[in-house]
Amino acid sequence: MPYRNKTFVSFDGDNDIHYYRLMQAWHQNDGFDFNFYNAHDINTARDSSQEASIKAQLAERMRSSRIFVLLVGESTRYLTKFVQWEIEQAISRSLPLIVVNLNSRRSMDSQSCPTAAQKTLAIHISFNAAIMQYAMDNWPSSHEKFIREGKSGPYYYNEDIYRRLGL
Repeated sequence: MPYRNKTFVSFDGDNDIHYYRLMQAWHQNDGFDFNFYNAHDINTARDSSQEASIKAQLAERMRSSRIFVLLVGESTRYLTKFVQWEIEQAISRSLPLIVVNLNSRRSMDSQSCPTAAQKTLAIHISFNAAIMQYAMDNWPSSHEKFIREGKSGPYYYNEDIYRRLGL
């Protein structure tokens, strides 16, 4: 098994790719404390590829991932072909799930969040470099602890965490 140090980012490629690109820019910018090893750098899945081929490439990326980040925009909950499949794969692989609301909500948004991500153990946060880095640094150990305790469902950080991060 490859070393699992990557972050798998799932998102609506048609509507929300600019948020993913912004994450990449934060990572490249020395002015941001935002560091992640992008699983999407492993291979290229082209829109013109067959669904099975794309899913095979996505599965390879996921095998190298230690965290699953789901960017949730207005239409994410309706994307069943790939996003739903990616969520199901992340759950079956017990990857810590970080649900990032693109509408600034700091807790689960049941109107936008895909059903599978609503029901599983996940942290729900807003889209911001500081809280995302905090979640990527801290949620994996909390996830493991909650799994051992048999806990599930949505979690969120309290306002004190956001305040400490200057948000």
